[in-house]
Amino acid sequence: MDIRALIMGLAFALMWSSAFTSARIIVADASPLFSLAFRFLISGLLGVWIARLMGQSWHLTRAQWRATIIFGICQNALYLGLNFYAMQTVQASVAAIIASTMPLLVALANWLILGQRLNLMGVLGLLAGLVGVALIMGARISAGVDLFGVMLCGIGAVALTFATLSVRNATTGGNFMMVVGLQMLVGSAILFVAAPVFETIRVTPSWPLVAAFAYTTLIPGLAATYIWFRLLDRIGAVRAATFHFLNPVFGVGIAALLLGERLTLLDVIGVLVITAGILAVQLARQPKA
Repeated sequence: MDIRALIMGLAFALMWSSAFTSARIIVADASPLFSLAFRFLISGLLGVWIARLMGQSWHLTRAQWRATIIFGICQNALYLGLNFYAMQTVQASVAAIIASTMPLLVALANWLILGQRLNLMGVLGLLAGLVGVALIMGARISAGVDLFGVMLCGIGAVALTFATLSVRNATTGGNFMMVVGLQMLVGSAILFVAAPVFETIRVTPSWPLVAAFAYTTLIPGLAATYIWFRLLDRIGAVRAATFHFLNPVFGVGIAALLLGERLTLLDVIGVLVITAGILAVQLARQPKA
């Protein structure tokens, strides 16, 4: 892994993890599904426009079209839609921790469903990740966390896991920004239909809402997704997924810093255990030199 890939991976992890905090700010003043649909509409149109300026083509490969549709549905409409909806009642740190289990779920599915072998380090990493989640969620449940919101975050993590498993080798062929823009437009279309069905649409204008919406649209929404696709193409899915081990640390830290969410000693221990588990699983899946 070269220095450029390392910088890209760190930037992606930081941008991606910050989205939970900005989402929490947004849903305080706007209905979650509608605001997310509007965000994807803007991000998607910007992505397609930038792609055309870069000379990228609408003519995607069959695998890229499949990735565009699956990611639009599973990542944007389900994973992010459910997380935005849940963060009306669930803290950003809780949503970040649940979402960070995605690499563990991918490894578990590869092992149990696809029959891919996992060595002792990988098995111990899975167990550590589960223990870390149990430590944190046990304490949060005792403190009265909204279980319905937690369930929505869990379903979202499963949807993202499915998307990740379904679009392997779909990043080859270039046109990365075009794929990013189009998959956001797919998510936007679905969420614009779902919003009036599942929520009362509301928008209370405020400066925090404007700032958080602009940040979420441009940074975690557009820039982070583009960097992720480029990173997948540069070093492959297995190595790129290693950077997800930073998400629980960054996600919880940013929520505590900007939102003042309280962290207990058990939270810190749980985050460190989850982080170690994700890292162990990803290192166990690294191809041998």
